Parts: sequence; structure tokens; C-alpha cells
Amino acid sequence: MEITKAVVDAVNIPVTVKTRLGWDENNKCIVDLAERLQDCGIAALTVHGRTRAQMYTGDADWTLIGKIKENPRMHIPIIGNGDVRTPERAKECFDLYGVDAVMIGRASFGQPWIFRDVKHYLEHGEHAVPFTFAECMDILREQVRDSVEWLGERPGILHVRRHLAATPLLKGLADFRPLRIEMLRAEKIDDLMAILDKIVEIYG
Repeated sequence: MEITKAVVDAVNIPVTVKTRLGWDENNKCIVDLAERLQDCGIAALTVHGRTRAQMYTGDADWTLIGKIKENPRMHIPIIGNGDVRTPERAKECFDLYGVDAVMIGRASFGQPWIFRDVKHYLEHGEHAVPFTFAECMDILREQVRDSVEWLGERPGILHVRRHLAATPLLKGLADFRPLRIEMLRAEKIDDLMAILDKIVEIYG
């Protein structure tokens, strides 16, 4: 708490916190902790529905996130995080737990269009028209360019390769393994873009 309060007092911009349910199954302290963090002056709180001991194993438990929202003392925005992989699940989290927002992490790897899909579903109650294969590949190319611009060529390529490796767009393609290996070994943006062009040419 001392560190959080010191940061809030030291800056003139909103301070937010992201944390988990607690350390382990026997020490889930988030409902009490949320109040104390709010009392430190934070502007919003994001809670991942797992403990520190769980890391990313098991299923996210949103029940305690819901209890934070039920606490009449809480007035800052509460953002729920953990296992939001579909538009339907995002809506369910709003409906069941009353959160002010949901955070999507690993489900965005290799499919950044999930944010557009979730937004459309929440606003219209139906799925957006899916992007074509070529349109999705254009989005991934843009992600590669942004990563390189942000981090530099080699670090940017290393960073974005895990997103390319995770994309469901390329899973199950026939005879794709050699291109996949080539894609994940590329270290220059021109080489990687050429491989992505080849993927569209073959599979698009």
C-alpha cells in the first residue's frame, strides 16, 4: 500500500493497478485489497481472476471480481481480466459480474481483430461479418510494421513472432509447416513480409 500511495501522491496523472485474486488458493484477499487500493487514491482497478500461484493454469474465477463490484464502498471502475476469448464471454462477464470493462490479453495474440468483434457484439447483439483471410493477413502485416516501428527491427520481429505463431488464422493449413518454420525464423522485416505475402498467395 505504501508504494501505491507514494506513486499516487507523486504524479499528476491517474494511477491504475492491475493485480490478481491473491497469492494462492488459501490467500484470496482481493475484496479487502480493492478497498485499500481505492483508499490510496487509484483511479481504476483491474483484477485477473487467478492467484499468483496459478500463473496461467486452470480457469479464471470471476466470482470475487463480482464481489468487488457488489461492495457499496467501491466507486472506482473495476476491470475484469481472465479467459475472455469470445464476444459471448465478454458480454457474459458484463452481465454476470457487473464490471465496468473487460481486459483481453492472450486471446488477442494473433487475432487483434477480436476487439472489433467484441465491440460489435456488445453494441449490436450479433457477430460482425468476419474479415476475409486476406484482410486478416493485412492486419497482421500492420501489426508487424507497428512492432518494428515501436521496438526496432530485430526486437520488433522477435516480439511479433509469438503473435504470428499463436494466430488461429494459420492453424490447420495443409502443408504449412515449412512456411511456419520460415516465418518464425525470420529476423528482418522484408523477409517476414515476403513470407506473409507467400502465405496469402498460396492459401488466400
